Amino acid sequence: MSKWSILSIAAASVMAITMNAQAGEVKIALDSPANMEKAGSYVWAHTFAEELKKGGMTVKEFPRGALGGEAERLDQVSQGLLEINMADVKSAGKIDKLIFGLYLPYLFKDNDHQDRAVAHAGLEQMINAKIAKGGVRILARTLIGPASGIFNTKRAVMSIKDMSDLRMRALDETQIALYEAWGSNGTIVAWKEVPNALQTGVAHGYMNPSFVPVMFGHTDFIKHFTDAKAIVGGRLALASEDWYQGLSAKERGIVDAAAATATKANRAWLKKAEPGMLKGLEKAGVKIVQLTPEARAEFEALSKTVYTNGVLSAEQVKIWVDAANATR
Repeated sequence: MSKWSILSIAAASVMAITMNAQAGEVKIALDSPANMEKAGSYVWAHTFAEELKKGGMTVKEFPRGALGGEAERLDQVSQGLLEINMADVKSAGKIDKLIFGLYLPYLFKDNDHQDRAVAHAGLEQMINAKIAKGGVRILARTLIGPASGIFNTKRAVMSIKDMSDLRMRALDETQIALYEAWGSNGTIVAWKEVPNALQTGVAHGYMNPSFVPVMFGHTDFIKHFTDAKAIVGGRLALASEDWYQGLSAKERGIVDAAAATATKANRAWLKKAEPGMLKGLEKAGVKIVQLTPEARAEFEALSKTVYTNGVLSAEQVKIWVDAANATR
């Protein structure tokens, strides 16, 4: 055998070993800072990673933004180039809209109620059956904070009438429809542009869980928070469907058990962290309003007028409403 043949075989062997090592590595694309105290999404991702390692799997965490934005990471996980993507709900919603029922305002009392409803109706399995066509599956819904409230730079919002001249930063057209139902209006602003929008008056506020302005440094502009508890939000741990189905029965068991453990850790984190979130706002100089039952009822009634605004069909809304009502 010639010298070049030996070198070619050696090179091919090295390449094969490298590819096999990469194929056996579980890559997790993070969507939040690597902070186990403040970032609920990271609590899930890191706990999941550590549980996989205990099961003998090799894991690598990639910092937020290292593998691209939401769209780029969705492409990678759907093609099997990325095993786990910590993603927004919209990533799965691009494939099938049923998941947007998670964002129906005032449908769920709190996060525990949403968990009960999803489990009772088998909604996660139902959604996974639909989004498999896009090459992804939900391993878990990750909580990042309590139900969303109303932040703004102008005034204390104590009732619907206080929303009348506020222009709110919207994530999408669905949120704009909700703001309009409240007698306000919305404008779509990318999250990275929010500080500038608040400073210039392009937007006067946004809707998010109570920890958000503190974590992102917005309390220089945000001065008011109404704890409206409007939408029980969160994010997703999305897995590559090809990767998941390609696991052995033993490996799949390790992954499923790790996801369950990580979800418990995520829920425990929120119960521990939530009381300090309002205190953090107060410490930063944000004034907090708790709605009266009458004011909350008005927000709730107007919010339900947008349930069938074109995002979900009446049939899809009924699935979610029935699940919520069955588990109150």
